[in-house]
Amino acid sequence: MSERDTDIEFDFFDEPETEEAPDRPRTPRRPPGDGPPRRPRMRTPQGFIPMLRLAGLIAFLILAVIVLVLLLRGCASDSKHARYSGYMDKMSTIAHDSAQLGKQLNSTLAATGIKETELESRINGFAATQQQQADAASSVNPPGPLHTAHDHAVEVLELRASGLRNLADAFAQTATAKDASDAGRILAAQMRLLTASDVNWDFYFVDESKRVMQEHGVTNVTVPDSTFIVNPDLASSQAMESVWRHVHGTVSGPSPGGNHGSALQSVTALPDGKQLDPNAENTVTATTDLAFRVAVQDSGSFQEFDIKVTLTIARTQGQKPITRTKTIDIINAGETKTVVFSDLGAPPFGVPTTVKVDVQPVPGEKTTSNNSAEYRVIFSLG
Repeated sequence: MSERDTDIEFDFFDEPETEEAPDRPRTPRRPPGDGPPRRPRMRTPQGFIPMLRLAGLIAFLILAVIVLVLLLRGCASDSKHARYSGYMDKMSTIAHDSAQLGKQLNSTLAATGIKETELESRINGFAATQQQQADAASSVNPPGPLHTAHDHAVEVLELRASGLRNLADAFAQTATAKDASDAGRILAAQMRLLTASDVNWDFYFVDESKRVMQEHGVTNVTVPDSTFIVNPDLASSQAMESVWRHVHGTVSGPSPGGNHGSALQSVTALPDGKQLDPNAENTVTATTDLAFRVAVQDSGSFQEFDIKVTLTIARTQGQKPITRTKTIDIINAGETKTVVFSDLGAPPFGVPTTVKVDVQPVPGEKTTSNNSAEYRVIFSLG
């Protein structure tokens, strides 16, 4: 073997260079004493805090939108209520004024000594006023859903104006009539238009308006009533015949044979249901519902109108008596009607006092001894 051969290097048998072992994590030293070792502090992952902030912002925006929607709904609800309430306030004024015309008509028909021409003039005046009220109603702008009900209300007011004009014409037509019964039938036909207007107002305006408002969630808004003829009996042929005789009796002589009269029948304390005795001392329980029911009879031969009944409770010296008055619009011959006096306040307790009832005499009444009575009463607390 030559020297050259011995110089061959066998590099692939060389061992790789030794690498330094990585440093091992050092175990944290125990703190002095026997306490537990400290835990390494956890780091918040990057991007977590921005995500929390974004989620909070989204939640805030959602809450703000909800609050805004609720506020807008509340404002819309308040605005809707205001529209309906404002409309009904306007209609209430018109409804009240129309009802007052009805009361004036009733008083005119029952007026003592009124002549035919004056009666016609007054009724035509009522018709003109009623037409003005119908025109005023037609200029009121209702909320959209109430347009149909509002149109009906205007129609009712126009019906009343037409009925009044027709009634005045009917009086003119029967001014020289010889048959009181025929005259009564002609007048009653026109009066029935007025009573029909009350039915139409209730059905087509009041009931319909309440239905619409309930459907649209509108509450606490009052729909006004309007009654033109308080006592529908006035529209009967018998009643209008009596009116015709009453009016024409001032021109062509007194009414045919018979007496006019009104009589006090009885007085009953409520809620006891005790009928008062004018010849004895009466003990009455004074509750919060204390009232007196007074029965009045037409003791004559004719229909009577506008009979006023007055109740008076005497009080201790220095205090004003309790006084209340009710009116019977119309009563037929021989008929008995009642009126109830309530909301009397506090009567004198435990001391003798008097309750007096007076029935106003009707025109032409000759006997008035049965028109009033006085009762001795002691009010107790039960």
